[in-house]
Amino acid sequence: MMPIAIHGRIFNESAKPFVQSMFDELAERSVNLLISESYQNFLSESGINYSNASFYDPTDGFVEADFMLSLGGDGTLLEAVTHVGKNETPIVGINTGRLGFLATIPPDKIRENIQELLTGNYEIEKRKLVSIESETDIFGRTNFGLNELGIMKTDSSSMIVVKAYLNGDYLNAYWADGLIISTPTGSTGYCMSVGGPLVMPTSDIFVIAPMSPHNLNVRPLVVSSDAVLTFEVESRSKNYLISLDSRSKVVDSTVKITMKQALFKAHLVKMPETNFLSTLRSKLNWGLDVRN
Repeated sequence: MMPIAIHGRIFNESAKPFVQSMFDELAERSVNLLISESYQNFLSESGINYSNASFYDPTDGFVEADFMLSLGGDGTLLEAVTHVGKNETPIVGINTGRLGFLATIPPDKIRENIQELLTGNYEIEKRKLVSIESETDIFGRTNFGLNELGIMKTDSSSMIVVKAYLNGDYLNAYWADGLIISTPTGSTGYCMSVGGPLVMPTSDIFVIAPMSPHNLNVRPLVVSSDAVLTFEVESRSKNYLISLDSRSKVVDSTVKITMKQALFKAHLVKMPETNFLSTLRSKLNWGLDVRN
């Protein structure tokens, strides 16, 4: 049996007893742990006790483990995806942060859900990833993202022009602040904030959504997840910002980007009491009278 990997971020003091109970449960079951070095430093400062642990640096390679426990919010889980990469280690999203469409287990349910996990009472949802290629090695081996690819201007004034090609055919020249190309999972993230549709997470599509387009007739476009998209950028500043989830780099405007579905997927653990529709209702306050 391989260890259980753990990655997380700073949590509020109110979550501390629940996090400690998780480590207590794992210790009682003699589970070997593999904790990210950054999270280990925070746990030590917080006075959290754990045992049977070794530590890993995510820059050394993709983690090999039976599960990855992500403690934080959705941003933490996006980081965890880059830690496991093509190994497709199942990721458990534990929410010790704020809004969570991916990290759905609340602090007071941590121990209960760990027990369910270790007895096999869970399902796996396989989520599509975007991957990018370019003449320059922008993100190294982590050239993939669970939520979205972003192509954006680097300054606060001039728009950029993003010429997009779909399977080699010219699609459009987007005059805008940028462009979001979202996975179904990412439809509740940046894509939603720029007017994109909400998408069921296992759908076979990507969404191309412009950010503040100059032409208001340019609307979000849904394309097949088998599509190959190519982008060329024109910018007065001679550069632009490219992002994969929460990671970003400034690149020269001569750099062309090709995006397609990654050859591997993110395996997210779904616990029995959770589903996407109930998460939407809860996080977006659907069905509530908010007039008062």
